This record gives sequence, structure tokens and C-alpha cells, in this order.
Amino acid sequence: MAPPRRILLSKERFAYNFGLLKTQAYHDPQARAPGSHTIRTIAWNPTGQLIATGSADRTLRIWNPERSQAKNSTDLRGHTAGIEKVIFNPVRDSELASCSTDGTVRIWDVRSKTCVSRLDVGGEAFTLSWSADGTVLMAGRKDDTLVPISVESPSSPIPSSGPPTTSTTTDPATYKILPSHPQPIQTNATTFSHHIPTPTSPNLHLLATTGEGTVKVLSYPSFETLHTLHAHTSACLSIALTPTGRYLAIGGSDALISLWDTTDWICRRTVSSNNGGAVRGVSWSFDGRFICGACDEVGCGGNGIEIFHAETGESVHTVATGGGMNAGIPAVAWHPSRYWLAYSTTADSHGPGGLRIVGAAGGGNL
Repeated sequence: MAPPRRILLSKERFAYNFGLLKTQAYHDPQARAPGSHTIRTIAWNPTGQLIATGSADRTLRIWNPERSQAKNSTDLRGHTAGIEKVIFNPVRDSELASCSTDGTVRIWDVRSKTCVSRLDVGGEAFTLSWSADGTVLMAGRKDDTLVPISVESPSSPIPSSGPPTTSTTTDPATYKILPSHPQPIQTNATTFSHHIPTPTSPNLHLLATTGEGTVKVLSYPSFETLHTLHAHTSACLSIALTPTGRYLAIGGSDALISLWDTTDWICRRTVSSNNGGAVRGVSWSFDGRFICGACDEVGCGGNGIEIFHAETGESVHTVATGGGMNAGIPAVAWHPSRYWLAYSTTADSHGPGGLRIVGAAGGGNL
């Protein structure tokens, strides 16, 4: 059963209440030499009962956040190179997608611990995004090619309007690689809007960050460019929509996170961590009020993870990560319905690195 949604915290109360939470560490037995087990990607499932981590050493693991021992986790094996991205189907809470530089996207049933589909996308895959209705999975290759994958789940029909429902069924789905779409410029992270297709509005919107400092808003399946956001002075690396869809966060190599209003595509403000460094990941709290970024560069983890209040841009709290100045924070991910924050750290002289979850060890009722 999913945990109940907690009281929404104001900017003034956030630091005190969030500061009461304790951090739980998760130690993977695969982590041996420093740097060999860098967790590059983190994803919660829709109910927040499971969390997936993908590592540079090919380790793909599913954790129960309530039980930190590795014996209570699941090791999913099959990729032959580092894991670049993991992401759960937003409407099927046991269906996980992963991509790797081995050139494959794999779909996993995390309850049966099996790979249900292996898809060769024709090159090194490093990004994934899932449409809100779970019918399209978009893979991005390092040669700036986008590869759509259709997902047909006959056992879990999607309503024609309204929010998608989460299914716990494990009935098989059908996955099919569609024609690929090379992009004319460097293309980094992607995300779909929260739009659910209807007969009167059948197209999806795909947002893609580029090496030119822009974000392209594309119509899917045509890949026609609808808007171009001139977001940063250098490469845009990461992107995330608030759960409400009102704001879009874009992380850049200029160490900034820009916050855009999706109603008029105007940048409302920018925020930046004191630690600086390229922002390779961004994540919103479930209520869309708070945001933080990830940076895997040396020194980015020195003072911890800064959390910002989206409406004002103020820094409201810094999570003490326990790392030294040589540590980085490769990935961050807020829980889908609680003020819990998962993050990964790189190994340094202060510790082995790995997964941490603020809130999982108790200390408060958020």
C-alpha cells in the first residue's frame, strides 16, 4: 500500500521539518574499488515502494527503501556495459526500463525479476523517457538519434481522458522499435509532457535539451518543432516537469537551473548551487514546490545538496551528504508522494559512495 500523502510544507517550515529526517545508506555488495560502482541513475516506481539504481559497473538493482540490506534487494543482470538510465513505467508500477552503452534498452518485470524484452536500438543508449500514458518509450543515443519504442499493454487499458491509472498487473506487453529520428544538433535528456492523448488532441509533446543551450518542444509522432526555448548560454543537460506540469526545470553545463512557466514559456527565475558544476540531473518534490540538482563533478558534493523553493528561487536547505570535496552527486530523485530525497554519491576518502535516502531512516513524519 502506498504511503499517504503528507502535509504540504511551506517555504518557512521546510528547513525545520526536512532537517528532522534521518538518512539511510544502502551498500551494494558489488561496490569494491573506489569509482567502480558509481550510481549514475535513480528512479522511484509510481507508488514509491521501490527504487531502482543503475551503475557504471553494469549493476542494476531494485531496492526496498524500508530495508537497506542488499539481501532484500534484487539484482537484475543482462546488460554488458554501464547502465546510463533507469525509469519506471508511470502506469505499471512493476515495469522498469533501462538503457546502456551496450546498445540495448531492456524492459524488466521487477516482481518476477525477469527481463521481458531486449531491444537493440542500434547504438549507445544513454537517455530514456516514458510518455504519461505508458504507451511510448523514447530512447536517446549518443549519436544524437532519438528512437521511439511503442508499448502495447492490452491488460491495462489507458483512459481516454483524465490521469493515467497505475496497474499492478504483470501480464505481458508488446514492445516495438519504431523508425529512428536523427537530430541535427547534440541532443541530451528528454521528457514527455503530462498530456494524455485524446481523439481531439492525439499528439504528444516531447521536450529535448540540446548542446546549443536550447530546449526543443517537439510534437510526437511527427517530431515537428513547435517551440524552441533559448534557455542557457551553454549546453542544456537535464530536464524535468513538475508533477502538475506548470513549471519546467532545465539544468545546464553553466551550473544553473532555469525554471520556466509552461503556460507562456517564459523563464521565471534561475537558481544555482554554491558548489557550482554542470547540472546533470534535476528533480522536483511531489508537490512541485521544491527542486534540487545533481552534479557528478569533483567538488560538487562538498557542501551537500542544496534544495531550492521554486516560487522564490531561495535556497531553503542543504542536505549534508557526508562526502568530502572530492565527492560528486551523480543522481537525485524525490519520492513520488513524500518529502523523501534519494541521491547517490561518488566514492572518495570519506566513504564508498552509493545510494542514500533522506527520510527512509525515520526522524519525522513526512
